[in-house]
Amino acid sequence: MAANRLPLRLLLIAALAVGAALAVGLVVGALNSVLEFHARVAAMPLWLRLPLIVAAACAVGGLGLLFWRLARPARRRLPPLREPPQRAEVDARVEALRQREVDTAALEAELHELDRRRADGEVYVAVFGEISTGKSSLIGALAPDQEAPATDPRGGTTRQVATYRGRLASGRTLILADVPGTGEVDGAAREALARDEALRAHVVAVVAASDLTARQDRELRWLAGFGKPLLLVLNKIDQFDAAERQALIGALERRYAGLVAALVPVSAGGLERFERRLADGRVERIERERLPAVEPLAAALDRYAAHGAAALEPAREAAVLTRVEERRAALEREAAAREADAIVVRYTRRAVVGAMAAVAPGSDLVIQGALGTALIRELAAVHGVPVRELAVDDLLKRLGLTVRNTTAVVLAIAGNAFKAFPGLGTLGGGVLHAVAYGLVFDSVGRAVSASLAEKAAFDQADAERRVRELLAEPGRERLERVARIVLDAVRGDGAAG
Repeated sequence: MAANRLPLRLLLIAALAVGAALAVGLVVGALNSVLEFHARVAAMPLWLRLPLIVAAACAVGGLGLLFWRLARPARRRLPPLREPPQRAEVDARVEALRQREVDTAALEAELHELDRRRADGEVYVAVFGEISTGKSSLIGALAPDQEAPATDPRGGTTRQVATYRGRLASGRTLILADVPGTGEVDGAAREALARDEALRAHVVAVVAASDLTARQDRELRWLAGFGKPLLLVLNKIDQFDAAERQALIGALERRYAGLVAALVPVSAGGLERFERRLADGRVERIERERLPAVEPLAAALDRYAAHGAAALEPAREAAVLTRVEERRAALEREAAAREADAIVVRYTRRAVVGAMAAVAPGSDLVIQGALGTALIRELAAVHGVPVRELAVDDLLKRLGLTVRNTTAVVLAIAGNAFKAFPGLGTLGGGVLHAVAYGLVFDSVGRAVSASLAEKAAFDQADAERRVRELLAEPGRERLERVARIVLDAVRGDGAAG
């Protein structure tokens, strides 16, 4: 075996020797080139030498800057601050929504609370965080003169927003809001309460008992997007030894630099349990109150209280108005969907009546073409999307809303309707015609409405695709709805629609 390994070892030594010789040669060649270049530059006249030196220095500096930018660690981008709506705009939009008979009581109550807090001049602090991080104990330590909030080691004790008046060492006062904890199973409604109160506050103290989870990280960054002061409060710091404490605080400071105004380590107190061995060998279990250590947080809050509520009001108002506008927009979308649905039902009924009234060959084309144009224009108005007449006409032509151009589709749709609603089969061929047009108009209306709502524009191709998908597989619920409209029309109940 030794004889077999010897040639391989010699080959490796030879390869290393050749590599070393090549490396030495490259170094010597580079040095020789540098010396030759230096000698040539030294022999140049001064007026030619200086520009060459400046150009070389710029090239070296540029390469160095490029390398530094490529090699440096990427900075964590801060979330963009939201552009807040103006109060007058929000009031006008809420009033317009109320005129459409939408329940805006919650929005109006939020705006009223915004005005009330501005008028009372108090500094509001929301103590925000996941369950079991010690928020209630922290408030009890900051407001010892108030009735202490209830605490429970199981977590999830706080069910509603409760406020307490805290007095700082400087004599300044502030209102502390104890909000429900996030992260609780089946606690979506309470989480919404917590987030709303955090937006109403002047300052938000985000409480954590260890390193932040992914969920806590998202919540903190969401709150930071509103631009109001954020304090990251690291509670139960006494549970870590000195090395763990230093490492955790350092990691959080690096991760959230620029996002939070300060990182504040505290201990809210609470019960501590330990055992003590007595002289006779017995073990005594002791439970006592741990003294709170919240002075760093109190000092941080005092700095904001010193400026007064008026200085903190713009960011608070912007956060509340942004939230109100988000809710208003959601209500407006819901109202538009309801109104669009009513429009589709109304025009489907008119299409059915028109189809049954069309006796002259081709007269249905005029009736349904006019109805189709009016349907799309009303839907566009409800969704606030401008449309051009030519674009509507082009879509209707591409869809081909005539019996002559859609015979196969009409027969297939009507056949499905007869299966879903057997009583129609005894009413004759005119009913088949009416059911088909009713389903076509129902499909066009719902497809165009969905496209307008999603894209906020009149996209002919998208609307056509949606229409054809609805026509290809009409659901039983739609078939039965249109069938009932046809029966009402046959009986004379729907002619006025």
